[in-house]
Parts: sequence; structure tokens; C-alpha cells
Amino acid sequence: MRNKWEYYNVNEERVKEIQDKFNVNKLLATVLSNRDIEPKDVAVYLNPNRHDFHDPFKMPDMEQAVNRILEAIKNNEKIFIYGDYDVDGITSTTVLNSFFKDRGVEVSQYIPNRLNEGYGLNNEAIDKIAKAGCNLMITVDCGITGIEEIEYAKKYKIDTIITDHHEPGEKIPNAIAVVDCKRKDNNYPFRELAGVGVAFKLCQAISQKLELDEKEYLKYLDIVALGTISDIVPLVDENRVITKLGMLLIRQTKNYGLKALINLTGYSNVDSTAISFGIAPRINACGRMGHAYEALELLFANSAEDAFEKANKIMKYNNQRQEYEKKIYEEAINQIESEHLDSNNSIVLGGNGWHHGVVGIVASKITDLYYKPSLLVCFENGEEIGKGSGRSIKGFDLYSALTKCRNLLEGFGGHSMAVGLSVKKENLPQLQSEFEKIAKDSDVDTLYPVLLIDSVENVEDLSVELVKSLQVLEPFGEGNRNPIFAFKNLKISSIRALTEGKHIKLTLQSNNTYIDAIGFNLGYLAEEFIIGDRVDVVGSIEMNSFGGVESVQINLKDIIKTII
Repeated sequence: MRNKWEYYNVNEERVKEIQDKFNVNKLLATVLSNRDIEPKDVAVYLNPNRHDFHDPFKMPDMEQAVNRILEAIKNNEKIFIYGDYDVDGITSTTVLNSFFKDRGVEVSQYIPNRLNEGYGLNNEAIDKIAKAGCNLMITVDCGITGIEEIEYAKKYKIDTIITDHHEPGEKIPNAIAVVDCKRKDNNYPFRELAGVGVAFKLCQAISQKLELDEKEYLKYLDIVALGTISDIVPLVDENRVITKLGMLLIRQTKNYGLKALINLTGYSNVDSTAISFGIAPRINACGRMGHAYEALELLFANSAEDAFEKANKIMKYNNQRQEYEKKIYEEAINQIESEHLDSNNSIVLGGNGWHHGVVGIVASKITDLYYKPSLLVCFENGEEIGKGSGRSIKGFDLYSALTKCRNLLEGFGGHSMAVGLSVKKENLPQLQSEFEKIAKDSDVDTLYPVLLIDSVENVEDLSVELVKSLQVLEPFGEGNRNPIFAFKNLKISSIRALTEGKHIKLTLQSNNTYIDAIGFNLGYLAEEFIIGDRVDVVGSIEMNSFGGVESVQINLKDIIKTII
């Protein structure tokens, strides 16, 4: 699937104003302008500080939440933190637990097992929490849809404080406090915090109420940044402040578990890429394989030796996850090719023995490969009801599509881009047919992946200093993508496939200037071009260090033959 190239409409006047006012080069000023950063906001964007956080008490029900927690502490009540099994939930639980522990308050935590409990609150978990003597339950990264479960907890005389960042339904739970900036009555100036961001704001609010030093909540920003980057929330506004400051702490983290995991992943440069592709998948692997508590214990490790042992265990879970993923992916591709599903507008697959903690990752890969909405359903242990995950493309509302198929489903939930579902095996063929019809009626075949290009640049103008100047834009992620640029009419001087044809490596020439380019997962392009071809390329620019020598290279996103 080839990309559609689109270019920002560069506001040259604003670019010049940013250049002059902040003494930055034109390339950096162009990217800032393209990101709609007004000149008055550039200083905060580039160098946010601890004073740039919003007032936590502007969040819905924050006052009630803080007062009830302080009452529980005063009365020595039993407090439980109820989290989630992904990185956001694990880091949320870690931050809140650590904050209480530093106050001398012992709390317990509960993380549901993804494989047999699923996401969010459930009555069986509440039974266990009640049996342990819980008086106050605080949810993190979940709870906003747990209306019935909150009422069930009340039967045990358990008070509940919900902290969440997901969209509420028509009604919100009747809890002591519901701290969620996506509430319809929200007045907080930013609504895109991750779950760990909301937990952090709760710590900030308690600290302010107790008149604690700022460091008593700021010291957790390494863990907050980890969860925020991993949860793919927009890295703008307060998320930008969290992650920008948090990355500084991550590079010198005092958390034994995080430090051990960073060392084992082998990233020499600890940036948002290292978090997104090195740390997050390994923590998530624990939840996917049904061992979320072990990720929590890693971040609670109290010595380097303990952390190293736990981190190695997590690496093994990730290896298991990769093995499952490879097996499912290969079987899915074989099914698609044998049934010629790649010619459809959608892809709906079912597999026996597929691991339902992993099918979501494979669904993402299938969607990326074919650029079609996909549903993958696994039938484990001969069960007649399968569990599945779906992923979508921009322009096709997956949740809305499943709503139209709800008579064929046992249950589903999610949003426009990702869903979870359950379906009887006997209904899978009809679901495949109905879903395909909806995709066809939605003109999915007219949708293409878009590369939004910041500007057209000349290879001759690139330098080590210029590329390094763009590092101030870090951390990159949702809402703050790594800038990409177009380079036109370059000559291919060398080209070869790497890693058994998976990747591609080129040397490109413009006049007397040469530059290397690396294209990850673009190895198939090696057969489409030859030495001497004139090409236009799109990619990000980055530093490559080899043999102690730094040079600029293009991280390739797409390549086409130059039209003369």
C-alpha cells in the first residue's frame, strides 16, 4: 500500500516571527509553525517547567476525592488501588502506591487478569477486595463505565473514588468522586491526560492540600512520562509538560525496575522511541500473557539485584509474546492469501488456538500491511465463543461498524480505531459478510495512508548541527509526530536489502553530496529500484553513529521515481 503525500501549508510569516524572536533556525521554526505553536507559546513548548502544570482542583470532583482520602488516612482505613493490566494502568498504580507509601500509608492494589477477567471493574474482584477488609477503593485508568460494579461495592460498604481518562457513557457512576476530564461538566483546561496523568494530578492535589514540597509529587514524573508516552495520548499541553520533564528524570531514574529494563533493552539513547518500542512492549507483554503483577513488582523493586532478576523474567514474557505473535501473524497471512481476502474492503479472521492477549497486536499489523479495517478472533481450547480485537484506519469508525453488527456479537467495546469483541464461532461467517458490506458502503477502498510532510529540503543543507537542533522537539508521539521532509530528484548510488529482505539501505546523491537512508520494513522496495534511478524520498532526519563518527541519515518513510 503506497502513501499519499500531502504537504503542510507553511505560514512563512509565522516562521519568520518564531525565527527572529527565539533565535532558532528556519527548519525548526517551520516545524513549530506547522504544529500550530503560536509564537507566544513557543517558550513553554520548548522548555516547560514545573510551573506550567494546571491547577489540579479544577478537575471534576478533585476536592471530594482529596478530602475522602485524607479522611481514610486519618482513620487508618484500608485503601485499595484498582488498576489495569497495561502500561498506563501499571504506572498509575505504581505512582499512587508509591506516593501513599512515602506518606507512611500502606495500601493494597488489585490488577485484573486480562485472560480471565478482562478490562475494568468486576464483581468477583470486588468480592476479593471486600474480603481483604477494604474501606476505600481508588480506581486508576478504569472505572468510568463501572456503574453496576460501584453499586455492588456499596453492598460491602466500600466507598469508591474513580480516576479515569476514558469517555463516560450517558451516566457516570454514583461514586464518592469521579475524577475524569472527559466528563460533560468538565472545566479543566486539558482533557487528554493518560490514566497515569490523572493519578499524578491526584498526588499533586493531595500534596497541595497537605502543603508538601513540590518534589513530593514531581519525583514520580519518570513513571508518569513512561505511562503517558506508552498510552499514545496526544503529547501536547500538559502531556507535553509531563513527558518533557519526565524524560529528563527517566535518563537518571532512581527506580530500580525502570533502570534495569532500560539497560536490558540495549537502547543507547533513551528517548521517546526507546520508551515506545523498547520499554512499553515489554511491560505490556506481562499483561498480555496474564502476569501483570510481575510488571508492577518490577517497578516496586527495592534493589538493583531484585530489579535485574525481575526484568529478566519480563524479557522472557516478551519473548513468549513475540513467539505467539509470529505464529498468529503467519497463520493470518496464509489465511488472507489462500482466501484472497486482500481484495476485500475489510479483513475478518478466526483462528483456533490463537492467544487472545496477542491478537490485538497482530490486528494492528494486518491493518498496517493492507490498510483495511481488520477483526481477528481467537477460539481457545475448543471454545464456541471467541474473543477478538479489531483495528481500523483513519476515516472508518470501527465502533460504529460493530454497532451495526451487534446482533451477531456476544459483546463488544472500544472506540473508532480499536475494539474488543466476542462472537460465537457459528456467527463468524455472517459477521465477515456483514462487516465487509459496511466497509464497502463506507468506500474504504478510497482511503489511503497519508504522509504529512513538513517541507521540501535539500540534502546539501543538512548538517549534524541542524539535525541535533530538532531534538528539542522531543518527546515524539501522538499529536507531536517526528517531522518528516521530502527530498527530490536524488540519484540512487547504492541499494540493498537487509535482514533477509525485511529492511532497505540506500546511498543517495544530490550533486556532489551523498547521504545514507534506511527504510525499516521497506525491504520489498529493493526490487523496484536500481542504481542510477532518480527518486523522490520522504523521511525523518536523524543521527547515525558508527565507529565513533556521527553522520546524518534519512529514516525513510516512502520513495517514488522522480517525474521529470
